[in-house]
Amino acid sequence: MLKGSIPALVTPFKDGKVDVDALKRLVDWHIEQGSHGLVPVGTTGESPTLLHEEHLMVVDEVVKAVDGRIKVIAGTGSNNTVEALHFTEHAKKAGADAALVVTPYYNKPTQTGLIAHFLAIAEVGLPIIIYNIPGRSAVDMTPATMAELAKHEMIVGVKDATGDLARVAWQRDLCGKDFIQLSGEDATAHGFNAMGGVGCISVTANVAPKLCAEMQNATLAGDYGTALEIADRLMPLHRAIFMEPGVSGAKYGMSKLGLIEEDVRLPLMALSDETKAAMDSAMRHAGLLN
Repeated sequence: MLKGSIPALVTPFKDGKVDVDALKRLVDWHIEQGSHGLVPVGTTGESPTLLHEEHLMVVDEVVKAVDGRIKVIAGTGSNNTVEALHFTEHAKKAGADAALVVTPYYNKPTQTGLIAHFLAIAEVGLPIIIYNIPGRSAVDMTPATMAELAKHEMIVGVKDATGDLARVAWQRDLCGKDFIQLSGEDATAHGFNAMGGVGCISVTANVAPKLCAEMQNATLAGDYGTALEIADRLMPLHRAIFMEPGVSGAKYGMSKLGLIEEDVRLPLMALSDETKAAMDSAMRHAGLLN
């Protein structure tokens, strides 16, 4: 089952190119820190600015580096159904455990269009996690639409980034208790699991994978008191990472830990000095920096 703390893995760059050696080191580090899975080439992996050949290469390298030790959910979404099919077919061939498929952005399909899009991709035969993030895609998949899609055996769950915790219970009712619900919002991940979720595809877990994994382990064991103590340590970091685009925040934090360069691709930029100071303070609060 896909559950627990699943970092939305950044794609490290060096001199403008994907740093494959750093990518492999990150995979090992995340496994050592207790992460339960990885999502390469999601939005936090800078999929919008990766060339197609880079996208495919990152999936290949992550799957090979993981070598079956934890789950790999490859980002394969697009607002072009043919392109999403291509990415999903490649992820299946590469050996990914599942695909994360975002609701088509910018072209704003109807709910009927969403059903047709996801059913087409499900025919690839790789388990699909729907990624519902209305703030980025400008379209919101309704729980009723999700329930219709959940009837397909290959559409197994959702990454819910709506921030609406009531939806977890609503989707649990309509889609069934076995439908996998993963939070797409770090700040509410603790409460998300209390409502019926089983994990988080996390940006913060790029910087604090051990703490995020420990919080998820506590919630999944029903120990919400311990989980809340960890969540309190993480909350300033959740806020600081998203003061500017989360990719930039995560890469800065990781650079402070000596893991990767903080390079991002335009139109993203390195953090402002104000946000760097907030990140430093939040990392100290979490016990990640002295």
